[in-house]
Amino acid sequence: MNKSQLVEEVAKKTSLSKAQAWKTIDATFDAIKGSLKKGKKVSLIGFGSFLVRNRKARTGRNPKTGATIKIKARKVPAFSAGSGLKDAVR
Repeated sequence: MNKSQLVEEVAKKTSLSKAQAWKTIDATFDAIKGSLKKGKKVSLIGFGSFLVRNRKARTGRNPKTGATIKIKARKVPAFSAGSGLKDAVR
């Protein structure tokens, strides 16, 4: 499912127009991104949690040349599925 299909599904289930559903989904994604940017965890009970994890600096290899390279430490977004989502998929 892509974003357009998600918008159609939300519009059907909520009796919103596609434009309203699109704005709602965009606002939801923006709120999640904003919280993660501030370093806050977003927990949606029964669905899962979005959080930011810190990756340590490490040494890697260039696959083309085999030369070692240094990879900087950075923050990466992560998702942890909740029990409700896990049960729905089983």
